Amino acid sequence: MAPRCWRWWPWTAWPRTRPPPSESTQSRSRAPVGLNGSAGRPASAKYRSFHQQFSTQEQTPQICVVGSGPAGFYTAQHLLKHHSRAHVDIYEKQLVPFGLVRFGVAPDHPEVKNVINTFTRTAHSDRCAFHGNVVVGRDVTVQELRDAYHAVVLSYGAEDHRGLEIPGEELPGVLSARAFVGWYNGLPENRKLAPDLSCDTAVVLGQGNVALDVARILLTPPEYLEKTDITEAALGALRQSQVKTVWIVGRRGPLQVAFTIKELREMIQLPGTRPILDPADFLGLQDRIKEVPRPRKRLTELLLQAATEKPGVAEAARRASASRAWGLRFFRSPQQVLPSPDGRRAAGIRLAVTRLEGVGEATRAVPTGAVEDLPCGLVLSSIGYKSRPIDPSVPFDPKLGVIPNMEGRVVDVPGLYCSGWVKRGPTGVITTTMTDSFVTGQILLQDLKAGLLPSGPRPGYAAIKALLGCRGVWPVSFSDWEKLDAEEVSRGQGAGKPREKLLDPQEMLRLLGR
Repeated sequence: MAPRCWRWWPWTAWPRTRPPPSESTQSRSRAPVGLNGSAGRPASAKYRSFHQQFSTQEQTPQICVVGSGPAGFYTAQHLLKHHSRAHVDIYEKQLVPFGLVRFGVAPDHPEVKNVINTFTRTAHSDRCAFHGNVVVGRDVTVQELRDAYHAVVLSYGAEDHRGLEIPGEELPGVLSARAFVGWYNGLPENRKLAPDLSCDTAVVLGQGNVALDVARILLTPPEYLEKTDITEAALGALRQSQVKTVWIVGRRGPLQVAFTIKELREMIQLPGTRPILDPADFLGLQDRIKEVPRPRKRLTELLLQAATEKPGVAEAARRASASRAWGLRFFRSPQQVLPSPDGRRAAGIRLAVTRLEGVGEATRAVPTGAVEDLPCGLVLSSIGYKSRPIDPSVPFDPKLGVIPNMEGRVVDVPGLYCSGWVKRGPTGVITTTMTDSFVTGQILLQDLKAGLLPSGPRPGYAAIKALLGCRGVWPVSFSDWEKLDAEEVSRGQGAGKPREKLLDPQEMLRLLGR
């Protein structure tokens, strides 16, 4: 007999997830605590009053975070650190955690991935639980989460890319940089991408860090990637790659590039490659950078040095022997992807020549009327990521690609919050997201203290688990992930890699006995 499945239950039917604390426990709970709940040094009177209000108003606040990337984990970390009894459930549509850190950070940047250690400590807290393989908006609605929890935080990032919206972008040979990054980083949905790397020239549209990442991966000698966590399929394709030149194209000029100095320095020093920079693009820049902020000034000085200064003997010899090249093309905007003679794939791109109008942040590129054609067999669009709406009940601004919010509070939906890229747009680095997520966490705790969130008990995951079970959804726990993690590490050891990522969700489930 199939189990009966109710849509919902009255809250009074659900017991508290933790028994009320004894008087001595309440006294101890007024001291600051760490993620594991252990008491720390005596608190100040102000902190004690703040914490006591939390403890008396709601013994165990049940909070749900949707998304297990940096925004989700940093939000959870802040909530657990600053409320000693809060319980946080993290829901993730993938079977594995860490989002952009796992699927977005380049394989040759392992130091950036060290933040996973911090996230793992958060996930090991007895007041935090990870539930992977749950697609919010499909397997469970946001309203059902709101009914089960005192607060819900949407931190699901930017899962889509901005289209070029030009003729020919549907041709084979035109890919989003997001999909290309997902392919070499093992994102399951991109595992069958199979980019054609048989051409001599590739064009990357956009001049941000992602654009430099994909250009660098295309040009890096494969032996330098063999000991990274790049997927074996991607490494095999790159070994056979015929791409020798990569052009990185931007609508505006050198003063408006969006990449950072670290990524630029890596490109300049990339083994086996040489830069192609036109000194004419940098005329008059030396005087103009005197008043710009220091990070921009240092970046532009490095560009100027690479473009205009004669390299030393050793560097000149290195460049002369390089078999591959990369270049920056400024003041060019994509107008049309040009087809091959048989019309079956991309063979070039038509670029409108632009000039700048306005000053400062208002500077924009406008077409001059001139165009130029650039032959290429691969076009990678890196003009930005964008978020998708998650559920009809959640407000969404399709133009900006964000959830309308005020400091993380979703507009007109009490108890619903957002953090990360879905809150502010796909900008900044991981530390930017950390700060942003801490702000959302603090705002949520302020609302809890002010009595703006439901005061009665909520069942949290107990209710959602029942719903998911009725719907045939089998969540993956963090301990399940650690089994998959161990399998990946084991598979990578033979090749001297930190791991060989599992790509097929069905294989992952089989390994877990599902």
